[in-house]
Amino acid sequence: MGCEKNQPKEQSYTSWSSYLGGPDRNHYSTLSQITKENVTQLKLAWSYKAPDYGQMQMNPIVVDSILYGVTAALRVVALNAATGREIWRFGDSLKVWHSTSRGVSFWKKENDKRILFTRGSDLYALDALTGRPIESFGQQGKIDLRSGLPESAKDKFVISNTPGTIYKDLIVMPLRLSEDVGAPPGDIMAFHVITGELEWVFHTIPEVGETGYETWEANPRRNPLVGAANNWAGMAVDEAAEILYVPTGSAAPDFYGGVRKGSNLYSNCLLALDANTGKRLWHFQFTHHDIWDRDPPAPPNLITVKRNGKNIPAVAQVTKQGYVYVFNRTTGEPLFDVKEVPVPESILNGEEAWKTQPFPVAPKPFARQSTEMTDNDISPYAENKEELRALFKKADKRIYAPPSINPVFLFPGYDGAAEWGGTAADPDDGIIYVNSNEMAWIMQMEENDPNKVEMPLGESIYGNYCVVCHKEDRTGIEASGYPSLVNIKASKTKEEVALQITEGKGMMLGFPQISGDEKDALLSFLFDENDKLEVGSESKSYPLPYKHKGYNKFLDSNGNPGISPPWGTMHAIDLNTGKYIWSIPFGETPSLLEKGISGTGSENYGGPVVTENGLLFIGATKDGYFRVFDKHTGRKLWEYKLPAAAFATPAMYEVDGKQYIAIACGGEKLGTEKGNEIIAFSLE
Repeated sequence: MGCEKNQPKEQSYTSWSSYLGGPDRNHYSTLSQITKENVTQLKLAWSYKAPDYGQMQMNPIVVDSILYGVTAALRVVALNAATGREIWRFGDSLKVWHSTSRGVSFWKKENDKRILFTRGSDLYALDALTGRPIESFGQQGKIDLRSGLPESAKDKFVISNTPGTIYKDLIVMPLRLSEDVGAPPGDIMAFHVITGELEWVFHTIPEVGETGYETWEANPRRNPLVGAANNWAGMAVDEAAEILYVPTGSAAPDFYGGVRKGSNLYSNCLLALDANTGKRLWHFQFTHHDIWDRDPPAPPNLITVKRNGKNIPAVAQVTKQGYVYVFNRTTGEPLFDVKEVPVPESILNGEEAWKTQPFPVAPKPFARQSTEMTDNDISPYAENKEELRALFKKADKRIYAPPSINPVFLFPGYDGAAEWGGTAADPDDGIIYVNSNEMAWIMQMEENDPNKVEMPLGESIYGNYCVVCHKEDRTGIEASGYPSLVNIKASKTKEEVALQITEGKGMMLGFPQISGDEKDALLSFLFDENDKLEVGSESKSYPLPYKHKGYNKFLDSNGNPGISPPWGTMHAIDLNTGKYIWSIPFGETPSLLEKGISGTGSENYGGPVVTENGLLFIGATKDGYFRVFDKHTGRKLWEYKLPAAAFATPAMYEVDGKQYIAIACGGEKLGTEKGNEIIAFSLE
């Protein structure tokens, strides 16, 4: 195994041929045609309407004047980057896939140019000029990502939402896995770009004899209830140093860790791996024994910071908790002190919460923390303040309060402060730009009764897999993005629902383990048909003593956050000093803006792009605007109402001497209108 040792190329900041702008994931450009003085003259240069509608999280890439992106139904499109004209499209014209994709990867050697992307569990290699599968890659142009995992993963839910990281002739793949019992291990896998063969594997859940094995209860890779610890958010690579930086997610099951006692290396870590072999060089664990789903939400940033007059190559990782951790890129030494602080113990039977968690001394968190909140932080615009205040008082607001049968005030919430859109950075100046959500959620567990009898099979399957998001009465949690399933037969066919059960859709994970009679029974239950009584199979009962009660936002009666604004923020943080340069509310709430109330901020998903000459471009907000800010001050310079909200990170590029910035506008998330456009702006 191995790959050809080509010499790494200098990082270019004038192109956008890699996810988030480059292998350092800095969302950064030195293109300078658009300036503070002329940014108000930006006009719509072109618009491409995709053949399908819905959320597009993808960050386009641009190579040789061709823009590559992925539509809501996972169709890959190649567009003329100057006009938006479609050059080719890959994907079934009839079958609609319901997952989300954050884009594609590009690789080339001489005249061999390839686009690599995933659909379901398959990784495809396409000819970049024609869109046709490259037959010599794997089996007729694709490989199954599960082929590099243990045999037990063969029938499990395994996809990838985020583009793989290209290094020489390798592509290292992020994985999205189940977050409940039965997930496969989230191994980091490198495949050969030309052949599709597996080149190396790093076990994030260690085998017997591997370093880190002692941090788990006996033999976690053989425990059918335990899995994940996967990288889903993407990774960065220092091509010159030949080091891959991989943030890993939480171990499964998410909220009850009694079946995986220990600190659980290498979950919730930043891993520094030898990019050629996958060998671990160093690691840092952000959350020990995670029972809050606190996985790092975005790739790290590779930057340079100054200390005592010296330049230090650094790697910075933002987190859902609102912390920024900064390390020496080579040694893993924290560049700001990190303290292990005692945190609350669990009261759930069998659970052993870790006794301490690591807190960086600086920078301060870029989102408010639950322990800071008081009654005065209930939203002044809520019409049901007393109801909110009562729940707020009842909930446990301690930081790292463990899951409980009593409500826990989780803030920052499940989705985090930082998000998958990623963080922009001035790579040589050591400054990062991060947008943040300020949304509280109520976390709560309930005791599981494994002895329920006389329950129809479909209802039992629904209770095991679906009730946590769609509620017992099937009414869903619309404000949190989980739709009602009541009268689903009025809008969907059984075939469509069966496909979504297996393959997932958007936030919903797929459940390929539900098959045969169980799936038929679940469909009968959902479509209000005859649901036969379960005959009492032990395998159908949920195997943990506690269940998560669902993803419930802390909202007022109008669907706005129940805490005081701002509900979305943007920050510029100097990582040379740990000091904030500026912080502003980000986004507006239209219903309040109509009443003259501005500056509330809004939920936001998608990252910024920054330029050397002082601009910050970002969509991301629920209110559906594209905005440009002065990166030095946070002052808004320009905004444009998009055809649909853009929950995606834009891409900046140049064609024939003209600078463009493109963004995907798919809407749908957060209850916004669906869209289907990729649009680009330029100066006239």
